[in-house]
Amino acid sequence: MSLRIYTFKDVVMLMAAKTILQNMLANLSELSTVRTTWTEAYVTELILKADTAIENFLGLDKQQSLREATDLLNNIMTPALRDLGFVKTQIEVDFSKEAGEMLKTLGLNINIHSINQEGLIQLLYSFKKGMTPNLMTAMTQKGTNPVLIDGIIAYANQLQQANLSQESLKSMTQEVSKEAVDTFNGIYSEVIGIGKIASKFYQNDRLKKDQFTFTKVVKKMGIAPKKEEEPVAP
Repeated sequence: MSLRIYTFKDVVMLMAAKTILQNMLANLSELSTVRTTWTEAYVTELILKADTAIENFLGLDKQQSLREATDLLNNIMTPALRDLGFVKTQIEVDFSKEAGEMLKTLGLNINIHSINQEGLIQLLYSFKKGMTPNLMTAMTQKGTNPVLIDGIIAYANQLQQANLSQESLKSMTQEVSKEAVDTFNGIYSEVIGIGKIASKFYQNDRLKKDQFTFTKVVKKMGIAPKKEEEPVAP
């Protein structure tokens, strides 16, 4: 019987591996300076290998839906965090004396870039609850665009729905073969090696380093790292 060399659910590991590979592709111009084998073709082939493993061993329909839900979450998180950062900075500039209390009311008195999906949902709802008409008027009179505020409030429902869809799909498990586990282990081993080198390359850039650290990527997905062992077919 093959044993998994990772402590995540299979689908979580593969989705995290794909995220790291996509981050690698986005930073390839820098990373390729330290490894001649790190080419666009190499990264693209690994992404295809992960996609193929998902489709062949974990079921196409469910995993396609999971990828779509995960992509939606990632697509929402980036602009939501960006816009929250814009609003936070404008409050600090426009309301120097009252900024602390205002940020607390809106849930923005934290490091917003270190939270995961669940934390972002909670933050968005705190923002929505705390954004009273009087507060919104005060902010917009200082120059904050009301469209920016309305957009942040709208992210809450989108992110909650996407998160529910993703968690529902992740909860499904199925028996996988020895061949599947061997394939998963190979992908994990390759990507964890990439992550170690890339993390060293970005050792002085915490945000980029976290993009190549498996546990950090999984945490951003809102998933606990440990799992119950999934069955392996003989």
